[in-house]
Amino acid sequence: MSRKRLPETTAHVRITRQSWQFGFLEGEVRAGDFEWQFQWCFRRGELSVKPSQGRALIKEPLGRFLEQKDYQLEPGGDYAFTIRAEL
Repeated sequence: MSRKRLPETTAHVRITRQSWQFGFLEGEVRAGDFEWQFQWCFRRGELSVKPSQGRALIKEPLGRFLEQKDYQLEPGGDYAFTIRAEL
């Protein structure tokens, strides 16, 4: 029995602004043919992603990535994570 491999897409994240004082992180994320801007208000646990096209595909995996890596993320830094979907 052969196992069918799930599709994968690499999401590329760039952090553009950060404020520990005000509790937010801003940046850009690209995956497939999509590109979004995000703001994560980590003190309130709120993540906003714009534009709305394709947002449902990236919001949850981006949120998990940000929560896992929060103290390692710095403005100007480039990061990547894998999404188990083809975008």
